[in-house]
Amino acid sequence: MKQKPRLEVVEPNFGHSFTYLKFDSKQVNKDIMWHYHPEIELVYVKGGSGRRQIGSHVSYYSESTLILIGSNLPHCGFTDRTTENKLETVLQMREDFLGHEFFNSPESAKIRALFEMAKGGIAFRGETKRIVGHKLEELGTQPEFSRLISVLEIGYSLEASVKDNDRISVVFNYVKQHYKEEIPLHDIADLVSMTIPSFCRYFKKMTSKTFTQFVNEYRLVHASKLLAEKPITITEVCFESGFNNFSHFSKTFKAFTGHSPSDYRKQLKTVLK
Repeated sequence: MKQKPRLEVVEPNFGHSFTYLKFDSKQVNKDIMWHYHPEIELVYVKGGSGRRQIGSHVSYYSESTLILIGSNLPHCGFTDRTTENKLETVLQMREDFLGHEFFNSPESAKIRALFEMAKGGIAFRGETKRIVGHKLEELGTQPEFSRLISVLEIGYSLEASVKDNDRISVVFNYVKQHYKEEIPLHDIADLVSMTIPSFCRYFKKMTSKTFTQFVNEYRLVHASKLLAEKPITITEVCFESGFNNFSHFSKTFKAFTGHSPSDYRKQLKTVLK
């Protein structure tokens, strides 16, 4: 982004050491501009689809997202009226929100490591996203001390999932680089040193999708981006997104978005006007 990120002042409510916010269709998060703050931020978007811009990284999500953003890392808001999410939950806290002594203790080493990794931003997927997202939503109904304990439990849950995320990241990065090509299962299984059956079980457990579903959705999200941002024909969008059959692309795109590619582009133009 060309504009300079603005500093956002985060002030927890009186008597609290962290900030907890919830947004829905009745109360939309209006803070979507390019900004940063000293607080670490954990965001769970339930449902919907949209864009994630964190630091120099831009990506797209569908069917919810869970993101941990490090201290002073510039980012944009992740939802608006077009993302059609059901609920957005935000937790913001200083790295030392329980005091320097607590986070310097041996028991807090994993939390410190997590905060260090979050300096570049972390997107969590699969079971971690579902379980932690649910825990995050439940914070609002808990008594104050129970809420504090739950925040710590969430931190440990996120740290424990990072190793699995590392392996999944290898797969995702490969798809990102080769989505225009055919990606045989044996190639991707070899990449992470697994047999095909083991990889399929592992991938489904981590993402709740088959690998083929994931690749197709990645291509469809990319196609949506091209339809929105590039003045190229729909046939070109089809092949630029990794599909080699226009009829299959149109049918799959409509099943994914609810609109044909041409109608999707028309609707975007109407919104922009």
